[in-house]
Amino acid sequence: MTATEIIGLTITLLVMLAGFVGSIVPLLPGPPLILIAAFGHRVWFGPHSASWFVLICLTLLTAAALVLDHFASVYGAKRFGATWRGLLGAFVGGVVGIFFSIPGIIIGPFFGAVLFELMGGYKLDKASHAGVGATLGVFAGIIGKCAVSITMIGLFTVSVILRS
Repeated sequence: MTATEIIGLTITLLVMLAGFVGSIVPLLPGPPLILIAAFGHRVWFGPHSASWFVLICLTLLTAAALVLDHFASVYGAKRFGATWRGLLGAFVGGVVGIFFSIPGIIIGPFFGAVLFELMGGYKLDKASHAGVGATLGVFAGIIGKCAVSITMIGLFTVSVILRS
């Protein structure tokens, strides 16, 4: 590997790390950012980058992560009786929770779902139950996105190193 290739791989991996963080933090496009970084590296370095097969695999993994995230959130919420308000509240609570560090990210979706369900006419016990479901669904989606993101970064890195 040349110095330019090492610097390019380092920058790409830093962008991919931001993508991994985006798998945890709402509003950051986790796996899509990892995919964009991989394609950018391929455009810049050509044959010294990941193979087209790996890039296709990364594209499929990105699609799978997005679908998994959506269905995990919806399934968890619906399983515990949440409505669309609970899902929206969990999302809003997660976004607001970002400003309160880790505790906010953890409890924000719950409080958001409960508040939105209460505004929709649910009683506190049913709203709390829906809040738990929405929160568990959101966390299941986060875990899935993190696993896919780690897989994507590892697959890309191994491919680049083997082809350099």
